[in-house]
Amino acid sequence: MSTTNTPRAARPSGFPAGFAVFAECLLTGVWIAVAALPLVTLPAALAAGAAHLRRVLADEAGGVREFVADLRTAAARHGWLVGAAGWAAVALVWADLAVVRAGGLPGGAFAGAVGVLALLGLVVAGVRAAAVWRPGASWRALMGAAVRRTVRDPAGSLALVCGLAVIAASAWLSPPLAVPAVGVLVGAALAVERRLA
Repeated sequence: MSTTNTPRAARPSGFPAGFAVFAECLLTGVWIAVAALPLVTLPAALAAGAAHLRRVLADEAGGVREFVADLRTAAARHGWLVGAAGWAAVALVWADLAVVRAGGLPGGAFAGAVGVLALLGLVVAGVRAAAVWRPGASWRALMGAAVRRTVRDPAGSLALVCGLAVIAASAWLSPPLAVPAVGVLVGAALAVERRLA
């Protein structure tokens, strides 16, 4: 499996180049969705997608083989554990909202809102961590740094929340549209992180 940094053929500039990157984001979204079917592999799939898009932006050769290699590496280094913890957090907030709707908590609406905002922040931090993942990186260190960037960079975090809203709206209008939109979210996360750097 080749992972050399061989340059691609020269890409056109201007609108065609931007459209080519957008099309690559859509394709990457499909790869991420397929790789995330076991659910606990979602962070590893996002990290592999971000690595693929970085190669595209650097005009390096890379395709599905490199994506799969990155996916295996990211999942093996506790990426699946991050995915399991994320789904556990979703279940916890879901249970919290069920109690709030049942009226079983005084001040339940506030507690529910705080839970939803905390979960949204955690999702944004997870996407940011995946965007900067490199082979050999520790997910614990990535998540810690991503949580700090999520708080310290509200504009970038809001951009990613808007990306999540686009995925939700796409899923509501036509569920298949949400699949390629995931790649656009990863592309947005790369842009947010690059802006910070």
